Amino acid sequence: MQRDNANFVVRREASILSTHKVLRNTYMLLSLTFIFSAFMAYIGLATGATAMNPFIAIGGIYGLMFLTQKFSDSPLGLLCVFAFTGFLGYTLAPMLGHYLAAFSNGGQIIMTALGGTGAIFFALSGYVLITRKNFNFMQGFIFAGMMVLVLAMIAGMFLQMPGLQLAISAGFMLLSSGMILYQTSEIIHGGETNYILATVSLFVSLYNVFVSLLQLLGAFGGED
Repeated sequence: MQRDNANFVVRREASILSTHKVLRNTYMLLSLTFIFSAFMAYIGLATGATAMNPFIAIGGIYGLMFLTQKFSDSPLGLLCVFAFTGFLGYTLAPMLGHYLAAFSNGGQIIMTALGGTGAIFFALSGYVLITRKNFNFMQGFIFAGMMVLVLAMIAGMFLQMPGLQLAISAGFMLLSSGMILYQTSEIIHGGETNYILATVSLFVSLYNVFVSLLQLLGAFGGED
């Protein structure tokens, strides 16, 4: 009996150490990829990058995401995750350029959106880390919410309603915030053990939060 209890304690401690390692590596890699993504966005702005062909952009994003998942258990996965996040940063440059050119306070809008994204991430991830609450129950809600947003995006292509576009942006911000809760919970409870995949998931969620905030701030706080 004592041996069983000792084995249980050893396994539990090993599991906790493994979880802490995944969390530490995820946050470290997430920080580095954000710096690299911001650098690529700056390169895009400096070189006057224009909006990419949608098919090329979608193909690049999903192609690099596929490669990242394929090589997530090897050192090559690190190169893939930087290529993926750098590509997203570069494709963001035309949108940033639009806000800088269209609004006199474009720089302030961008920095506010960036600061708001950071505040949302630290608040949500901090809540999960402190409370240790398991948000696995949100998986179904997230999937259903994504389906609703996809349908709304398709409808928006035909209806061209500004109010609907703002609602979609707000929906993406809320859904991505929920995904941060869920993804952080998965890491600390052992549901996600690969820090490369965890980094990609969190990066995509934060990217969506930033873009959504940018669109909302531009609509309500932009000065022509």
